[in-house]
Amino acid sequence: MSVTRHLIDVVTTKDLVIAYERHGHRGTPPIVLLHGFPYDVRSYDEVARILAAGGGEVFVPYLRGFGPTHFNRSTTLRSGQQTALASDLIALIESLGLDRPVVAGYDWGGRAATVTAILRPDLISGLVSVDGYNVHDLASGGLPSSPDQERKLWYNYYLHSERGRLGLEQHREAFARLLWTEWSPRWIFTEEAFKATAPSLHNPDFVAVAVHSYRHRFGLVEGSPERQADEDRVAALPQIHVPTVVISALDDGLREPKPTSEHAERFSKLIADVRIHVGHNPPQESPAEFAEAIARIRFTDR
Repeated sequence: MSVTRHLIDVVTTKDLVIAYERHGHRGTPPIVLLHGFPYDVRSYDEVARILAAGGGEVFVPYLRGFGPTHFNRSTTLRSGQQTALASDLIALIESLGLDRPVVAGYDWGGRAATVTAILRPDLISGLVSVDGYNVHDLASGGLPSSPDQERKLWYNYYLHSERGRLGLEQHREAFARLLWTEWSPRWIFTEEAFKATAPSLHNPDFVAVAVHSYRHRFGLVEGSPERQADEDRVAALPQIHVPTVVISALDDGLREPKPTSEHAERFSKLIADVRIHVGHNPPQESPAEFAEAIARIRFTDR
């Protein structure tokens, strides 16, 4: 079997040219790892190495608005809505001809993976999701949370304004560095690690996609009309029936972990709720435990 490491390639879909990195052995059970905002594929360097060494073929795409991934047409809405993220994952799996991969992610990437498990469970053999049922309930998006949680969502409200959009445009790296620090208070990331990700924030669509995402989830802007049927399906908040491992980040500065009982209600085939002392970016903060969570799904026996 041929082996590749850290190979950058692209696949062209209806809306995007998706750049991705591939690790491991061709023809072995596929795994797709999806990063969050405002991070990039560097979150998975060590996880991908562990999984490839264990006999998997690992694909790590740059999400829309990040790194080399770019839109095919200038007229396409720079949507950041959850079903758009899922549509990119679905298109990647189909375009590459992947045989029912395990999909894993956190933050935006976890949302893409979870929504895909709702819309196209036939395409995947298992799900690893940080924080569990990572789906926006748009119907209740306008309802306030506790004051403490509202305070943590300052960046959402900031991006609702033109001032916030300009602030993100002009201070991308400072914005990301602040969120990394707030969301992972125990993770002392190096300057080298941050600088490795920073170029991905300078994608020309980064700001537009981010702003649309944080406005759409609050009902402040319309989504893409072609995504409405999928949004209607997701709005029912259906139970997920693919084998699932949840990772609960106990030191996440953005949100409190949910109880295992809540995960069991959402996932009919919950394998485990792996509760670890990490912040918002588990794969980069604790790669061995993240890789082990993926290994708990029997992707070699599908």
